[in-house]
Amino acid sequence: QEGLVAKRGRQRLDSTHVVGLVACISSLECMRETLRLALEELAAKLSEAERAEFWPELWERYVENKLDYKSPETVLKQKQTQAGEDCCRLLQWLEALAVSVREGRQVGILRRVFAERYSVKDARRVQPVKVHEPGVVQNPHDPEAQWSAKGHGKAKKEWVGYKVQVAESIGAEPQSKSQGQRNFLTSLITQSAIESDEAGLAATLAKQSALGLEAPSALYTDGAYVSAEGLAQAQAEGRELVGPAQPSPRKATGFCSEDFEVCVEERRAICPAGKENTQCSRLEQKETGAVSYRFEWSTHCHDCRLREQCVGAGQKHRTLVVGEHHSHLQARRREQKTDAFRQRMKVRNGIEGTQSELVRAHGLRRSRYRGWRYLVRHHLQCCRRATLRGV
Repeated sequence: QEGLVAKRGRQRLDSTHVVGLVACISSLECMRETLRLALEELAAKLSEAERAEFWPELWERYVENKLDYKSPETVLKQKQTQAGEDCCRLLQWLEALAVSVREGRQVGILRRVFAERYSVKDARRVQPVKVHEPGVVQNPHDPEAQWSAKGHGKAKKEWVGYKVQVAESIGAEPQSKSQGQRNFLTSLITQSAIESDEAGLAATLAKQSALGLEAPSALYTDGAYVSAEGLAQAQAEGRELVGPAQPSPRKATGFCSEDFEVCVEERRAICPAGKENTQCSRLEQKETGAVSYRFEWSTHCHDCRLREQCVGAGQKHRTLVVGEHHSHLQARRREQKTDAFRQRMKVRNGIEGTQSELVRAHGLRRSRYRGWRYLVRHHLQCCRRATLRGV
């Protein structure tokens, strides 16, 4: 309203991780701690006469005693199976009790952790799950905090917590060095740590629209936000998504999709040997409705000089499957190799400094809250710290 943020102006967007106020614990410790919290919640609701016969055994095992994690691996595996069996027995006993008792907060978390970490063989036998699905509870004190990682090798970062999307306006270039560039944070989005940056981009645009801000004419991001669908949507909405596209998967030998000249709209593709495809089929997934195109070179590959590099073992001829909006992705991959694109992308670097200030000066990296509805609390914390940056 004050005119400090230009309508349809340029913005830049990036995410940063936030470490939750909980410890990173093992699967066994998570199960035992969840049982302890559930037993303490039930103890406050049930009298001694209402408790089950096995109650003293569970109370001594999970509330009064702690596990020695220096025990042999065989003992720890036995304890993990035992915890699952005790949890199964407790949940079955709770089914006959009142709703107010069996639907408590900690009991609900216990039911969720048990379903995520164990498979039930029969009424009494359970088996720990070896591979956990994304989104499982990492710590019962904050069930919304998720484990995530980014980077590779020595630069790999792992954390249990959340992710924040930071969007910032890009002001006009100052007339002189004494004048600063006026940039403003336009939105902050709190996400689960396992959500993608593409989802964060959609949430950012929706948030700004709800605040009455028009979509930026150009949004500068890194490669995690750029996809064929995102580029096509941006073009359809009359805005730019400026960022490098991820390279296509490439095997040790052979050609990948970047080595082909593809025009999906005309259903035409040229292979590295300069031959045009002989067939093009439109494919659509029934579950998701996603559309892709399969190009085939059925008559050109038999005596081609590049056959060994291009056609895989056991294949009669080369095929190539690309998405519906592959042309947008192909154009961006070529554009990002130019000096003009590299020069233009320098504008995005400012968001790194903004995030560094939020982390170092205002403590954005670490949360101050844990517990119920943490995402709401954490979003308030992020907004307060972002406001301090402008003071």
